[in-house]
Amino acid sequence: MPELPDVEGFRRTLRRATGRPVDRVDVLDQGVLRGLDADELRDALVGARLCVPRRHGKWLIAAVRSGERHDSGEPSVLFHFGMTGSLSWHDAHEQPPPARHRHDRVVMVTTGGELRYRDMRKLRGIHLARSDADVDEMLSDIGPDAARITPAGLSRPLRHTDRRLKPALLDQHLIAGLGNLLVDEILWRARLRPDASASSLSDGDWRRLHRRMRTVLARSCAVGRVPDHRSWLTGRRDDPDGVCPRCESTLEHTQRGGRTTVLCPHCQPA
Repeated sequence: MPELPDVEGFRRTLRRATGRPVDRVDVLDQGVLRGLDADELRDALVGARLCVPRRHGKWLIAAVRSGERHDSGEPSVLFHFGMTGSLSWHDAHEQPPPARHRHDRVVMVTTGGELRYRDMRKLRGIHLARSDADVDEMLSDIGPDAARITPAGLSRPLRHTDRRLKPALLDQHLIAGLGNLLVDEILWRARLRPDASASSLSDGDWRRLHRRMRTVLARSCAVGRVPDHRSWLTGRRDDPDGVCPRCESTLEHTQRGGRTTVLCPHCQPA
C-alpha cells in the first residue's frame, strides 16, 4: 500500500511531466475518476501544462497553468493512490515504446513522453479541483503532513486522550501520510508499544517518537518506499520466524482492525 515515501517518489515521477504541454489525455478506465468524467479531465488538461507538484500526506497535487504561471482560479489535479495506485513516466524517445499495462487507467501524453496512472484495485483515484480554494476544501479534514509536523504538533492532539498509539498515528485526520509499515517501524525504533495509551507517554517519549519518525521518513523518502533492510523491522516482519534486528527476540504478530501489527516484546515491553 503506498505510504508517504511512495507518494514522495511519485511526486518526483510527476515532475518529469512538469512544464510540458499536454497533447492528449487517454482515459482507459473511468473507474479511477472521482467526481468528474473523461471529458472534464481532458478539458482541464489538453493544451495546458502541469506545475511543479506538491505532496500532502498521501495526496499528490499538481496545479494546472494555461499561461506562464498558475492562477488561483485555475484547476489542479489531485492523485490518491489507495492500495495499488502508482505513477510512471515514459520518455517519448524510448525505443521500442513500452507497451501499456492492462492496469494503466489514465495516460497523459505530452510532447516529451507519457505519464501513466496505474491502479489494479481502483479504490481511490484522480480528482479535479476547480480552483485553489477547492483544493483547500478537499484537503481540509486532513491533518498536518507527517514529514513536516513539529514535536508539539505531534503530541498536542493526543497526549490528553486514551487513544492507542498505533490507530492514532494511522488516523489521517490527525497526521497525514503514515501507514501500517511506517507506524510499526517508528514505534519499534522509539521502543513504544502500538497499544500503549497516548496519555501514558512522557515528554521524553514524545520527543523520541518524533525524532524516530523524522529519521524513518527521511530515509524512506530518499528511496521512494519503506526500505526492507535487514537492519529494519520492515525487513524482518514477513519472515516466518522473524527476529528483532536489535535484540534477536522473536517478533510478535497480531491482527488489529484488519491490519497486521509487528513488534518486539523485549524492545517494546508492556
